[in-house]
Order: sequence, then C-alpha cells, then structure tokens
Amino acid sequence: LGIAHRLAEAGAAVLLGDVNKASAEEGAAAITARGLTAIGASLDVTSPESIADAVERAENELGPVNILVNNAGIFPSAPSLQLDNEEWRRVLSVNVDGAFYCTKEVGNRMVERGTGGVIVNLCSTASIRAPGPGLLAYATSKHALLGFTKCMAVELAPLGIRVMGVAPTLVVTPGIEEKKPLFEAAGIDIISHTESILPLGRIPTPDDVAGIVVFAASDLAASMTGSLLLADAGAMAL
Repeated sequence: LGIAHRLAEAGAAVLLGDVNKASAEEGAAAITARGLTAIGASLDVTSPESIADAVERAENELGPVNILVNNAGIFPSAPSLQLDNEEWRRVLSVNVDGAFYCTKEVGNRMVERGTGGVIVNLCSTASIRAPGPGLLAYATSKHALLGFTKCMAVELAPLGIRVMGVAPTLVVTPGIEEKKPLFEAAGIDIISHTESILPLGRIPTPDDVAGIVVFAASDLAASMTGSLLLADAGAMAL
C-alpha cells in the first residue's frame, strides 16, 4: 500500500490487486481520497486467469501498464524438517510462481506495444542470506526471486523492459504485526531486537521501501536493470 501511494503521488494511475478484494478497494479509496488515481481489484497471483483479468481491467480503465510491482508474498514459520509439504508448495506458489505469472502477462503486453516498461520485484534481504531459523520456504523463494530478477533482466533488456529487485529487511506491515505474538511467546520483541542490531538504529518503514521502488521504476534508474537495491537500514553491511 505504501508503494501504491508513492507511485500515485509520482503520477501513476495505480491498480492495487489483492486476494482480498475488499482490502484492495479500501487501499485504492485511501489513494483516491487524496485526489490521486487508483482502483482496487481482486487478484490471486497463483492464478494466471485472475492475473489476466486484473491486467485487462487496468488497461481498460487506466491505460497501458508501464510498471509492474511484484509485491505479493507470504512467510509462514516452521522448523525446516517439520515444514508441511503443502505449506512449502504454497509459499513457492505465491512468492515465485506469482511473480512469473504476473511478469509473463504484463511483459507480453509491453512487448506487443513496443514501448518498454519496468518490472520491480520485492526480493527481501532473505534473497541473499538466511534470515534465521524457521523461514526455509520464505528464504528459498526469495533466493529464487533474485535469480528470476537477474535472468529476466538479461532477457528483456533488448526489448526495452528493465527488471529491478528491491530488498527490504524487516518492515512493520500487517503481516509482521500478526507474527509478533509468536516472537513474544518466545520472549523476543522482534522490532526492538532488529532495531538494536541495525546500523541506522531503526527498521525501514513501508514508505522507505516505497521511495526505493519509485526510484527503481523511474527514469532516474534508466541505466539500471538486474540490480538489487537494498532497503535494509545497513543490515547487509554487517
């Protein structure tokens, strides 16, 4: 949602897609209330049909899709050897297959128009190092997404399409808020603990990440593709 707000401020007409249509519409309403342009749509990134419907709506109501942000991701936690097989498959389906399906749908339309575009993948610092115990599926999916980003960047560059990765560390989102009781039960204040080890002394906000995504999608980054931009408060410098 933070990314959508910043893109809209920068002049984009934004479609927010969510598996929970009401959440997407609520997010869009918050943007339009500021005099900006946004619509909310039902979108299941594990379904190519759902993606095609959402992209078709975006192009019909807002115009050609020039920027795609692959932001959908889930991160259930479990000891690796006890991780449920279906849960493993679900994480990879959302986090990796979803990015592939969305990129394929939007990328083909960009190629047909011949006007290029930008695809930004939310990769996470978990794409370049293990984030800790219990996140095997998540870290594996994000490592895969970084490889996907690099390969797609090389392949699509001659077609005028840039592909960028953005790697946040822990960011307070509704998903993290839902996980906090699990950490607290283990005697860990995940926010304070993370802030205590970050060089900047604070975790990034959604708006911090949004600013980097807007840069990656803008002409300010016109010479960049296949790059991974860190939104990590210095974590990867340690």
